[in-house]
Amino acid sequence: MGDRLLGTRHGTARRGGGMSWLVHMELDAEIARSEGIFDSYGWHKRLWDCFPGTPDARRHFLTRIDPLEGAFRLWILSPRRPMRPGWCPSDCFASKEIAPAFFSHRFYAFDLRANPTKCLVQRDASGARKRQGKRIPLVDRDELREWLERKGRGRCRDQETGQDIPGGFRILGEKPLEISPMVESHFRRNGQSGYHGGVQFRGILEVTDRERFVETYHSGIGSAKGFGFGMLLIAPVKISIQ
Repeated sequence: MGDRLLGTRHGTARRGGGMSWLVHMELDAEIARSEGIFDSYGWHKRLWDCFPGTPDARRHFLTRIDPLEGAFRLWILSPRRPMRPGWCPSDCFASKEIAPAFFSHRFYAFDLRANPTKCLVQRDASGARKRQGKRIPLVDRDELREWLERKGRGRCRDQETGQDIPGGFRILGEKPLEISPMVESHFRRNGQSGYHGGVQFRGILEVTDRERFVETYHSGIGSAKGFGFGMLLIAPVKISIQ
């Protein structure tokens, strides 16, 4: 999808008129190792270097980390302009504003690396249902497709109304949807080990509610967003539907 999804340098399309920036980095694996970055939690911490002077800020940006042969491809989507960190060579860093016109299309090819999960009911010794269930990764293809389609219909629950917030898009059933097998992304955090189940989706989506879709694009899809999941890479396409 390359530069087509970067938009142009004129303005933004975020709700409320704030700027949006998309950064692309290609980094040699040797640089990552020399910086002590060995897993998704390492990236989780070091990508804050793109936002100097905000050590206590809440995470306001999305990321994606694609391991390549001897390298990493990194993406950052943020309302603030990310700065090139000292450990990234200047010729490996590109940033652009996202133009309002980029969101004016009806159909987009998309590439999403997400962490799809479902919640299993947990019960205590008396058989009563616990408030917190157990989250497990989704691996069944039909469940994964339904998970993504549900995100388009309603990506998350509104805490005030209890209703799903529309994601603003639908997956085109007329076009193939590629779903990769789940890949475990292991990490260590504060001496504890953990992992996320990463699944890659590729297909064509149709925008059904433009304002909601723009919000979904900026807020991401699914969980583990701070670990490189949930960011949509999109490129406009022309589709003829009978």
